[in-house]
Amino acid sequence: MNQGPGSFDALDRKIITALMAHARTSFAEIGTAIGLSSTAVKRRVDRLRETGVITGFTATVTPSALGWRTEAYVEVYCEGAAPPRRLAEVVRNHPEITAAMTVTGAADALLHVRARDVGHFEEVLERIRTEPFIRKTISVMVLSHLIPESPEAGATQAAPESGT
Repeated sequence: MNQGPGSFDALDRKIITALMAHARTSFAEIGTAIGLSSTAVKRRVDRLRETGVITGFTATVTPSALGWRTEAYVEVYCEGAAPPRRLAEVVRNHPEITAAMTVTGAADALLHVRARDVGHFEEVLERIRTEPFIRKTISVMVLSHLIPESPEAGATQAAPESGT
């Protein structure tokens, strides 16, 4: 039974919901909550991983504990039509960019940037701006997270050592 990503039933949805709320929930706990054995839950999770519905499990950490004390969103404006694959190459060269997406509106892309401090953020911004097809950037610094349990409020990697 090969299901594609996004193709799952109500029990799969309940399993996914439980894992998204707390990825360390045991298969037995999930099974008890939804009326399946832990073995049946494991089989379903394995299938959801194989079909690409579940792409991984991660720990979300307080960003400042990992050295990230500054956070911003950067709108990127390109000369002409920069292809998304070219933008993707650029963002992969900057470990401080934790998320990047093409967007509608005036900007071509939106970057989520974490940095050690404002000086480090400025350095990252200057590196981004050196790309020949980037015309301008507009930055918005994050002051606080209004939904602290959101994925955007946590970090998934440590800040690079000073001097990088």
